[in-house]
Amino acid sequence: MALLETSHLTYSYADGSSGVNNINIKINKSKKVAFVGHNGSGKSTLFLLLNGTFKPENGNIYYKGEKINYDSKTLRNLRKEIGIVFQNSDDQIFSPSVYEDVAFGPANLGFSKEKTETLVKGALEYVGLTNVKDKAPHHLSGGQKKRVAIAGIISMEPEVIILDEPLSNLDPMGADEIMDLLNEINQAGKTILISTHDVDLAYRWADYVYILSKGNIIGEGTPQDVFNQPELLKKAHLRQPVTLETYHELKRRGLAVGGEAPSSVLELVGTLKPPELMWVDVTPGTKVGDTINLGIMYGEFAENSPYEAVNGEIVYINNDGRAIVEMKRHEIKAGGIVIYDVEDYESSYVHQLIKNAEIDIVGAMGKKSKMLAETDGIYLTITSSVIDKSILTALCGKRCLILTNGGMVEHAKNRIKNYAETSGIDLNVSILKKNSEIMRENLGDTKLNVIT
Repeated sequence: MALLETSHLTYSYADGSSGVNNINIKINKSKKVAFVGHNGSGKSTLFLLLNGTFKPENGNIYYKGEKINYDSKTLRNLRKEIGIVFQNSDDQIFSPSVYEDVAFGPANLGFSKEKTETLVKGALEYVGLTNVKDKAPHHLSGGQKKRVAIAGIISMEPEVIILDEPLSNLDPMGADEIMDLLNEINQAGKTILISTHDVDLAYRWADYVYILSKGNIIGEGTPQDVFNQPELLKKAHLRQPVTLETYHELKRRGLAVGGEAPSSVLELVGTLKPPELMWVDVTPGTKVGDTINLGIMYGEFAENSPYEAVNGEIVYINNDGRAIVEMKRHEIKAGGIVIYDVEDYESSYVHQLIKNAEIDIVGAMGKKSKMLAETDGIYLTITSSVIDKSILTALCGKRCLILTNGGMVEHAKNRIKNYAETSGIDLNVSILKKNSEIMRENLGDTKLNVIT
């Protein structure tokens, strides 16, 4: 059963102009869903229908299988379960202080003073705004205002969070922080819906995509399916994501291998075709299928560093004792990745870890991790797409430290595990959790080398 569903949803404005027409969608629990379309395509109207702000003229909305009615009690409960963050944060923030603004929602829902205080404190810590809780919202930056609006929704404990153009009017750093926060919220089990005209954002972020045009849904599916349809994108006045466009150009030039289209830079790099076949001299008795050590390769044959050890499988032997070998890189040992859970952060331990483990690159996921690093004077080389960039760095033979906490620890572990199993590359990974306890886990083909 879908968490949120619509049936033939239709809405027109007072002047007779169409908002949305015959909309049928199904949103599953804990998914990241993007509604993509140009300005005026109906995205904002649809979102205001989903949380009961607008009432459809035709069709129905179902939440957890129950049809939504428009009496005050039902709408009150619906807006507790489905929170919306508007495109312009100034339309949503109106209280004299950040604390009062975040407290408005739970207080209005009738929560006790004690519960409201607990929820507001937790929400402000979650978005990293505890230090400005007494400040007037209009004195904040655009990114901070957006986080205040998100905190106000989080404090109401919704199941679904809807964000209308969440990155509008934000600088690149502020945009990265918001998307990092949304990923963290999703890892905690929340369902996230966003509207956007940014095809690159939707392609790399979403689990599922709906394409809107003139109030109609004209396409839907996984990002790989939807954005591989040129005619659909043309009809919606959208372009193909840069990552996908680059991949197709590499394939046309014979530089990329086939398979599933990449959705990130890491996956794109993984499609690049390495030099695989070479002639070598073999000793008598060598036969097709044998694996031989090709020694240290360099130059055009070294993928991840100036020099690397490569094995090869004999696929053909000539009468003169020369053979064609297919190079195998599945046991190349790359650099290392340390995932440190900052829940019980120890400054001296982290600084010692960076020094003793010869960490080259430090990244942080989540506002709490970033603030701890900033307070502790730790320079963050990576603050967005941290997992993928850490893997790419490790492939170049360097050692990376990822600071994070909560569900993002498991998320990072699983992302690295999936890459290791898909690529066959031997990644050295350590997971350090509470009280500096070393967590030894079996990640399949991934090797965990403990760093102390």
